[in-house]
Amino acid sequence: KKTTVDGITFDSKHEAYRYCELDLLLKAGKIKDLELQKEFELIPAQYEWVENGVDRKGQSKRKKVCVERAVRYKADFCYITEDGEYIVEDVKGFRTKEYAIKRKLMLLVHGIKIREVKV
Repeated sequence: KKTTVDGITFDSKHEAYRYCELDLLLKAGKIKDLELQKEFELIPAQYEWVENGVDRKGQSKRKKVCVERAVRYKADFCYITEDGEYIVEDVKGFRTKEYAIKRKLMLLVHGIKIREVKV
């Protein structure tokens, strides 16, 4: 159920509750640089050149076309702890197959292990 806190709309009550916890930690100086909904690119978009007709001089024109869109992961929260550790959090009610693959790609591509906050 969508929930709004501090003018920010969250996908669930649990995510909103976790935001409130992190906001308190931020105000207490226990964490810093809190970011919401940060995107990470896991696989870049893929393009190919295709023929696009002929120009006025009779030469063929080409244009770059996206054949596969980029794969991205959007983290619920990112922050830095007092110890300087960079944390990426995801509030999870249940794991989807898509999330499991993206979690593995985050570790492979960015070297980041996602911290799951269970509901």
